[in-house]
Amino acid sequence: MNTGVNSPSTEVLNVNSFGEDVSFVGLHSNLIVLTDENSGASIAVWPAMQGRVLTSSVAGAEGLSYGWINRELIASGKLQEHINAVGGEDRLWLGPEGGQYSIFFAPGVPFDLDHWYTPAPIDTEPFDIIGQSKNSVTFSRVFSLTNFSGTKFEVRIDREVRLLSREKIWSGLGVQSVDGVKAVGYESENKVTNLAAKSWSEETGLLSLWVLGQFQSTPQTTIILPFRAGSQAELGIPVTTDYFGTVPDDRISIRENSVFLKADSAYRCKLGLSLQRAKSILGSYDGQNRVLTIVQYSQPSGAEKYVNSAWKIQDDPYNGDVANCYNDGPARPGKGQIGQFYELESSSPAKALKPHESVEHTHRTLHLAGGEAQLDDLCRATLGVRLADVHSFNP
Repeated sequence: MNTGVNSPSTEVLNVNSFGEDVSFVGLHSNLIVLTDENSGASIAVWPAMQGRVLTSSVAGAEGLSYGWINRELIASGKLQEHINAVGGEDRLWLGPEGGQYSIFFAPGVPFDLDHWYTPAPIDTEPFDIIGQSKNSVTFSRVFSLTNFSGTKFEVRIDREVRLLSREKIWSGLGVQSVDGVKAVGYESENKVTNLAAKSWSEETGLLSLWVLGQFQSTPQTTIILPFRAGSQAELGIPVTTDYFGTVPDDRISIRENSVFLKADSAYRCKLGLSLQRAKSILGSYDGQNRVLTIVQYSQPSGAEKYVNSAWKIQDDPYNGDVANCYNDGPARPGKGQIGQFYELESSSPAKALKPHESVEHTHRTLHLAGGEAQLDDLCRATLGVRLADVHSFNP
């Protein structure tokens, strides 16, 4: 039973419908739309941009579009120097981003924004469509990368995007279907294979699969990161908060078993959960549009090494985060920002792959829209927090 939950504002900031966004991007490139005919749940997949899920809806073309889309950049037709942030609720990158084994910094350059470049195969180049069915699309791509230490990788990416049935959404959450709650769910299954003639080595660098989702921000959006409770002596710090400096106290709340972070695109910051703390689930709540977003991801038992993406030479490059979140904002005081979005992210373990050996990673995204009382019950059952507490933190 829901009690004590504040009523959110009725103003809706994101006025774009799914159909409007699909039509707009369709003027510039080809999208594949997958739809559940029974529920209207829909996703738009973009082959020319690495097979990313661009946006989604619980109610077909008329439903709210949940993915952040950079309309200005898409319409310009221009390529940006450092990153082409066109948007996408599920886009595939590879890590690490920073450190001596980074694939975003050329050998020997400083770790700063001026020298940070997203590799073209995961930024601007298309993936090949291998197969398509009513509810899925499969992609593949072969390319090479060189890291900060000068190690060259030859890899193949295989990726399948699947629209989930309503039954799979609820069974995956481990809860009963809730009448009156509309849902859209999809997952990407990703695999990276070492195509080189020699094995990867920890001493020269490893790669990991990294899935990032960009979602529309509102002033009443809060990121929720559940974590394993326990002492710092046993499990380490609850959450990494210093990616871009100290996060102001009024923007973050570290609780006994979860972290709240404002996701209003007004302050650039990033958080991370370690292997010891991550629980294979994270989420957010948009109190303005009454949408609970949940991300689930594979976290294989026995995995020990995750790449460290901090922008510095690292003492322990394989003690990185399993899951991250990001809130966009000005990169520097007085400077502009990429857009009005926040991100929920997950990574695969890093392994010293032998020739033709692979690492796989699955990332699932769910949007649940409905009444506040219903969503409160779902938030408590899945993320372990009450919406009353979320509203108290971010009224």
